[in-house]
Amino acid sequence: MSLPQRVTKTHATGNDFVVYLDKSGKFEPTADEVRFLCDRHFGIGGDGLIRLTRPDFVSDLSDDQLSDVLAGGTKWFMDYRNADGSLAEMCGNGTRAITLFAQREGVADSTEPFRLGTRAGVKILTPRGNMRPYGANVFQVEMGEWKIGETDAYEVTIPGTEGSARGTFVDMGNPHVVAVIEDAFVSLPVVESLDLVTKPVVAPVIESDQNVEFVRVDDIDQNTGVGEATMRVNERGCGETLSCGTGLCATGIVLRAKTGISHWDITVRGGTLRVDVTDSDVKLTGAATLVADIDLL
Repeated sequence: MSLPQRVTKTHATGNDFVVYLDKSGKFEPTADEVRFLCDRHFGIGGDGLIRLTRPDFVSDLSDDQLSDVLAGGTKWFMDYRNADGSLAEMCGNGTRAITLFAQREGVADSTEPFRLGTRAGVKILTPRGNMRPYGANVFQVEMGEWKIGETDAYEVTIPGTEGSARGTFVDMGNPHVVAVIEDAFVSLPVVESLDLVTKPVVAPVIESDQNVEFVRVDDIDQNTGVGEATMRVNERGCGETLSCGTGLCATGIVLRAKTGISHWDITVRGGTLRVDVTDSDVKLTGAATLVADIDLL
């Protein structure tokens, strides 16, 4: 087994992970080990596995990726794997969960910004303490640059569910298609009634596969410039999750393109998070939780 004896269960607004610290680089997991630990019946259960390690110990990084991460001033890397064992470029909620874990392990300061390497570049996490309405152990994550495709260029359907919606592609370091539903141009059911156990189908096909977000605009306060929305998500390699950090950012970006509003409180099944969008970056604010330490047999 290429796993340490002790791992930790964490979550960030219900997006849950098995995490561990690997200072020596000896514990790079196999795909089978990831699938076992993330299995909710035979393992611990999680949407993914995160190994916190040195960038030099991440075997799949190219020389250019490694150079970029090291140039970004980080000593620690979030080696994230989806529950099906596949590699993932980024996980916004995972950055908060692993940073709270890093604080407990003494490799991140509880009061200072933490520079975290990912396959989508270096992310900076700033501790915010307790913040209403977002919860306890809140972090603001600087998620970096984003790219958006043509608005509503994709058709989104769900096998077994009548109707369709139009979706917009967003690159957050990983691929997303965001469908704003519950308007006159959409024939899918309301957000709460969607069957997201079934993987949505996106056309034209995106070769890398994608996460798919379904969002409803609940309110816009023109005086404060803040909108409220509700979102659900099906993540590639995971299925439906209670929250998706990069998906929340992608949703905020598409809502900004459609409404002109740059600040959004978005409610997912795991809680409420804040997304702040500018032309050059996007910030995600939300909570993180350590659940339990687990000794593997």
